[in-house]
Amino acid sequence: MKRRTFLERVGSLLAVIGVTDNEWLTLGNRYSQALAQPRPRKLALLVGINQYPQFSPLTGCLTDVELQKELLIHRFGFQASDVICLTDAKATREDIELAFSEHLVKQVQPDDAVVFHFSGYGSRIQLETSQDTLQNALIPVTEKDDSQNLKKVNYILEETLLLLVRSLPTPRATAVLDTSYYVPQTSLPTGLRTRSRPVLVDAVVVAEELQLQKQLKERVSAPSPGVVLTATSHSKQLAREIQLSGFSAGLFTYALTQYLWETTPATTVQVCISHVAGSLQQMGSTKQQPAVIAEKTDKNNPQARAFVANHFLPDSNLGASGVVMGIEEDGKTLHLWLGGFPLNVLEYLGSNSRLTLLPSISNCQLVVRTRTAITAKAQIVNNESELKVGQLIQEAVRVLPKNVGLTVALDTKLERIERVDATSAFSTVSRVSTVVAGEQLADCVFGKLPDSKSKESAPTNPTVVSLSRYGLFSLGSEQIPSTFGEAGEAVKVAALRLVPKLQTLLAAKLWRLTANEGSSLLGVKATLEMLGTLAPRTLMQRETLRTQKTEASSKKIFSPETGDIPTVTIGNRIQYRVENTSDRPVYLMLLGLSSSKTAIALFPWYKMTETEVSESQPQLVNLVIPPGETRVFPQTTSGFEWVVQAPASLAETQLIFSTAPFTQTLAALETTKPPKAEQQRIQPAMNPLEVAQAVLQDLHNASAVSDMNGTASDSYVLDVNQWASLSFVYQVV
Repeated sequence: MKRRTFLERVGSLLAVIGVTDNEWLTLGNRYSQALAQPRPRKLALLVGINQYPQFSPLTGCLTDVELQKELLIHRFGFQASDVICLTDAKATREDIELAFSEHLVKQVQPDDAVVFHFSGYGSRIQLETSQDTLQNALIPVTEKDDSQNLKKVNYILEETLLLLVRSLPTPRATAVLDTSYYVPQTSLPTGLRTRSRPVLVDAVVVAEELQLQKQLKERVSAPSPGVVLTATSHSKQLAREIQLSGFSAGLFTYALTQYLWETTPATTVQVCISHVAGSLQQMGSTKQQPAVIAEKTDKNNPQARAFVANHFLPDSNLGASGVVMGIEEDGKTLHLWLGGFPLNVLEYLGSNSRLTLLPSISNCQLVVRTRTAITAKAQIVNNESELKVGQLIQEAVRVLPKNVGLTVALDTKLERIERVDATSAFSTVSRVSTVVAGEQLADCVFGKLPDSKSKESAPTNPTVVSLSRYGLFSLGSEQIPSTFGEAGEAVKVAALRLVPKLQTLLAAKLWRLTANEGSSLLGVKATLEMLGTLAPRTLMQRETLRTQKTEASSKKIFSPETGDIPTVTIGNRIQYRVENTSDRPVYLMLLGLSSSKTAIALFPWYKMTETEVSESQPQLVNLVIPPGETRVFPQTTSGFEWVVQAPASLAETQLIFSTAPFTQTLAALETTKPPKAEQQRIQPAMNPLEVAQAVLQDLHNASAVSDMNGTASDSYVLDVNQWASLSFVYQVV
C-alpha cells in the first residue's frame, strides 16, 4: 500500500477518534440521546486467518469467524449487513485497521454494541523504544510474501488494538482474541495445534503502526470500559485449536460461543470465563486459562461486572442449542446450525436425536437425520405452523452410541518402530484406537519423556541406549499422573500397563457426554463449598439455566471475583450443596476424577442397626432430594469429611441427576466391595467403565422415550425432562 494512501486512512481514523475536551464533557449528553433511539445498533468486525504465506497454515480460524458470526446474528440480533468478516488474504494490517475505522469507529454511537474478534497467529516483538520488554502482537496477512525481510514486520501491536477498542464511545465494546504469543523452546507431546510464532530478535515494526499507536495514546484520554477476552491469561500459555471430524476450531472460541448460545442475560463475565475455563480443561487444553482484560473499575459497578446483558444484548432470555439456517422446498426438511452443543457431545450426537423450536410449539419436534461438522439436516414432525429461517432450536432428546471408544494419539516424535509397536499393542485393548497426533480428534497422547541416556561401551562399538519413559499426556501436553513407567521400558509393555488408566479415561469421557446444563428441563442447582472454621465458602456454582424462573432470576446469583478455575488446597474439606428446584423428587449420582486421575464416586451407604450389621453386608442406597429441598453431599460426620488429597493437579466432578433411581449404577458400585462403612464416603471406583455405562443405562431407562422408530438398539436415548448433569472442574494446589 502506498504511503499516501495509508496516511489518508490514518487521518480518517484519527479524525473520528480525536475529540476535544469539551466533547468528552458532553459525552453524557450524547449517551442520553442514544438511549432515546428506538434500538441501538450492533456492529461486529471478525478476523480469521488460516493461510499465512510465510508460516505453516492454521486450520480452525475461519471456523471461529463462522462460529462468532452465526452466534451474533441468530442469538444476539446482529444484522448480517453489520457483521464484517475479513479472512485470509483480506486480513492485512492495513485492511483490519481501516475496517475498524470505517465500520466501527465512524458508525458507533454511545449505546451501540460492538464486537471485534481475531483468530490467527500471535507473537512477541522487542521494540526499539523498549529494549527491556517484549510486546504482544497479532500477525495479520502480508500483502505480499516478504519472508526474505524478516527484520521488518507488518504486525498489529496488541496495545494498538486495545487502544482502538477503548477509543470507541460505547461501554458495550467487546474484543475476543483467540491467539497466543509464546513458543516454548522444548515441546512435549501434544494433540493440539498452537496459535503462536517464535519471537523475532531485532525485528522492526513498520513505522505506520508505531505512528498510529502514538497518535492513539495522545488522543484516547478517557477510555470507555470495554471488555477484552483473551484465550490465555499468562504470557507463556498457548492458545490451541482442535481437529474434529469434519472441522477444526479454536478451543477458546468454540467454548465461548457454545456457552453464549445456552446462557441467559444475567451472566457476568466472571461466570462466563469460569465456564469456558472448565470446558477447556475437559477438552484437553489443561494449561490454557482464558482471561479478561478490563479497565480498573469498582468491582461493584454493574457495568464492570455485567457481560452478556450489557455487551451482547440477546433478543431472547432462553438459551438455545442452535438455529434453523435453511428450509427445503418440501417445508419439512431443515438445515440446522448446532453451535450450542458442547464440543464432546456434538462429536457423538446420533441420528434421531430430537430438537424443539423456540418459542416452543406443542408436539412439534425436529428429528436429526444426518450431521456434518457443526451442521445437521433434520425432518420436522407434527407441525402445522409456518417455519422461518432464524428460529432458535433447543435439545429435547439426546441419542448417543453405546460403542463410544477412547482414541489415543501417537506422538509424532516417536520413532517409526515405536509407533508400530504402540499401534499393535493398543489394537489388542477393547474400545481403544490410535491415530497420529494432530491429524484427528483424540482423547489423550501416548509419548515419552526423555529421561537420560547411558552409554554401553563395547571395545570398538559404543552405543547409546535411550532411557525414555513412556506414558500419557493430555492433548495440551500435561503429563497425566501415574502413567509413566520405568526408564528403558518396552513400548508394548508400556501400552498394556496403561490399560486400567485408559479405562478410567474412557469412563470419564462417557460421563462427560451426559453434561446438559444449558438444555436440561430438570431444575437443579449445585454449589461447591470449602468447609472452614465458621461458615462454608462458595467456590463454584452450577445450575440448569433453562429452569431459572423470572422471579428467581432477580435474586443474587453467585459470581466469582475472577474467572479463574477455583483452587482448593490439599488437606481442605469440600462438599456439595444441592437444591432441587423442580416439582419432582430427583436422584443424585456423583462421579469424578481426583487430581491423580483416579476415578472416584460417592458411595451412599445404608446406615444399618447393630442387628443388621451382624446379619448382612452393608448396602448402597439411592440419594434422593425431595422437591424444593436442599441437601449437602456427602452427608458426613466429623472424621468422615471429603478431604482433598495430593497431588497438585486438576480434578473434576460430575453431578448427575435423574427422575428415576440409579439402580444399575449402585449395582455396579457394589461389585467393587469397598471397605465397610456407615457414612457417605467419596472413595475410588475400582470399575469406573462399568459404572459409567450403568449411569447412561439408568438415564436411558428413566427417559423411556416412545416413538423412536429407526433408533439403533445400541444407542442411549436421553430425555432432557428426565436428567440433568453439571460439571465442576477445580485446581488442587
